[in-house]
Amino acid sequence: MATINERTGFDLDEVARLLTTTKQVRKRLDLERRVPNEEILECIDLANHAPMGGNLERNKWMIIDDQSSKDHIARRFADVGRPYLQVNSEARGDDRSQRVIDSATFLVDHLADVPALVLALRLDRPEGGSPGQAAGFYGSVLPGVWSFQMAARARGIGSAWTTFHLEHEAEIAELLGIPPTVSQVCLLPVAYYTGDTFTPAPRRPAADVTYLNRWKQPVE
Repeated sequence: MATINERTGFDLDEVARLLTTTKQVRKRLDLERRVPNEEILECIDLANHAPMGGNLERNKWMIIDDQSSKDHIARRFADVGRPYLQVNSEARGDDRSQRVIDSATFLVDHLADVPALVLALRLDRPEGGSPGQAAGFYGSVLPGVWSFQMAARARGIGSAWTTFHLEHEAEIAELLGIPPTVSQVCLLPVAYYTGDTFTPAPRRPAADVTYLNRWKQPVE
């Protein structure tokens, strides 16, 4: 039976299912099936309703499905990703970490095969070095990226937040004709996912990671 919130009318069980099962999808991306641009645009429309500083709408998006561009990006992605994952594989021996590293390695190997890459962009460059300025700049983009991922998940489309290519941001910008005044924020491989659904990842309960008023003071 649905759990409907009387004030909002939302089915809280369905909202919880969407929030807890929207995951980084790598191995279960369907590399054989094209994702129509129209469906990606639907997700971007929803993403653009996410909170952004001053409602200035400085965020932009790019869909990349040209094979030669994907090939180029995949090479630079691998140049950074392979050594990074190798170091982490040697340093983190627990099973849970190794599963994540194995999944990320699969994406490094197959990024060029993903039907579409979605690049999240913001006009301007981050200014200054203070934590507040950086948080304000990226905080106007990141909620939209998460909204995009949830909108995609609801449509049977998987995605994964990736940033390896940003070590070659200027080169990728030249490849794609992106002006130097525009910041690339993250790259989302996008494809329909295989299988029926996802289960929630194990996480510590809120009471174990939340403090009240002072560091390590528990919430009563």
